[in-house]
Amino acid sequence: ACAFYSVDLYCNTFSCSRSYSVFLRTHGSTMWGIFSETEGAGAGDSPSLRQSVRKNLDFEPLSTTALILEQRPPNLPAKPAEEAEKHQQQYEEMVAQAKKRELKEAQKRKKQLEDRVKQEESIGNAALCWSQEILPNWTTTRSSKRVRELWWQGVPPSVRGRVWSLAIGNDLNITHDSGSSHADREASLELIKLDISRTFPSLCIFQKGGPYHDVLHSILGAYTCYRPDVGYMLTYFAAFEVFFEENLPKLFAHFKSNNLTPDIYLIDWIFTLYSKSLPLDVACRVWDVFCRDGEEFLFRTALGILRLYEDVLTHMDFIHNAQFLTRLPEHINTHTLFSSISAVSMSCRNGRWSQVLQALQKDPERASPVLKR
Repeated sequence: ACAFYSVDLYCNTFSCSRSYSVFLRTHGSTMWGIFSETEGAGAGDSPSLRQSVRKNLDFEPLSTTALILEQRPPNLPAKPAEEAEKHQQQYEEMVAQAKKRELKEAQKRKKQLEDRVKQEESIGNAALCWSQEILPNWTTTRSSKRVRELWWQGVPPSVRGRVWSLAIGNDLNITHDSGSSHADREASLELIKLDISRTFPSLCIFQKGGPYHDVLHSILGAYTCYRPDVGYMLTYFAAFEVFFEENLPKLFAHFKSNNLTPDIYLIDWIFTLYSKSLPLDVACRVWDVFCRDGEEFLFRTALGILRLYEDVLTHMDFIHNAQFLTRLPEHINTHTLFSSISAVSMSCRNGRWSQVLQALQKDPERASPVLKR
């Protein structure tokens, strides 16, 4: 059998007659050496013979791990022909596997580069379209089918700020001073403080002491004062459950049987507009459509996430479901997620989202048990 030894072990047992191969590490490159020598070779073999072996190789892997066929050191006894042939075959198999792996990785890198170039070209073309055609004619183009399709595909980062500002508008005439004049009158400010601490915790720009903490606090405080009818969630959980059962009845029943209520995961998702639960680039895509469609899209996104992972979630118990939903996978493909979101219907037998929400606000007794606790 072929034995593998480290350099240190080989040096300490240099006289061992069965040191057929050795791991060599030089200048950060790891090389596997399988020493081979035909029967009858002796101490008089020249270095040029070993060099010729390398020159005759058809392929040598390009990664940091290089498989190099070496002659056995001259002071060790020659290997039997059968054993030498076996080692030669093993070596060729390893080289073939390494070549296949290198080729596969090279193809993967090439595809990633091509996709990145294609995406950058698409973003560049979209940015020109938004800046030259859509934004100058905002009032007449914003509701067109073409613009809505472009919006769904994602607003280019270079014009995203302008688009969000125009989409949200300022019907309430909120100014920079509005927050300070109304903030102290709203009891929900304590909840707002909690929300701010959850907003992009890894960036540390909205947390206490960060450059945008006070600004965000004032904006949220002013809005809750101007729109006390919106509040912080109110009957939204109940409306969400209506559409949850309509779109995903199997998962809804599974959650019910495990007493997994929406507040366990929705608070983290909705309160922070997915800034904590989704990667930043994916969250920005969600915000793009949120600015267009309003709060309804936040709950549609939640249903899209549940739909995306439905097969996984239906086989989990309460603990594992809660852990999964409060810590979503780090690598979420934007295209896959939005395909799942697009499959969610926000119409049910009781009407559309706004109609269901309005009915629940008028009749709190129909609200979710979560709101009655």
